[in-house]
Amino acid sequence: MMLVNCEEFAEFQELLKVMRMIDDRIVHELNTTVPTASFAGKIDASQTCKQLYESLMEAHASRDRVIKNCIAQTSSVVKQLREERENNLDDLTLLKQLRKEQTNLKWMQSELNVEEVVNDRSWKVFNERCRIHFKPPKNE
Repeated sequence: MMLVNCEEFAEFQELLKVMRMIDDRIVHELNTTVPTASFAGKIDASQTCKQLYESLMEAHASRDRVIKNCIAQTSSVVKQLREERENNLDDLTLLKQLRKEQTNLKWMQSELNVEEVVNDRSWKVFNERCRIHFKPPKNE
């Protein structure tokens, strides 16, 4: 499990961008490694598709872990700040910090939606090119 700084949203977003590169490259990867029907005999596409499948599964799972871990950490910070705030209603610094963390939490939660779109796009392309070459295991 990689270490992630959940406190800085820009850093968190940059990490996700890097982690999403495999999805950004999948179309290119599929086009260069999985042959069209006319070239199907020349390359073992099933092995390539299997490797791409495993890479995508791992990439999606690790991003999901990172996002959910940061959501959990930030939720806990928000909860703690809320409790402190109840005892210090006049503390504007505390209020400002609470609002900042609440905003970060909303942004992190919205990354789950982005993730869904990115993953759907990747699987759509994967299925278009690989469905005749590779059948994913049934349990996934």
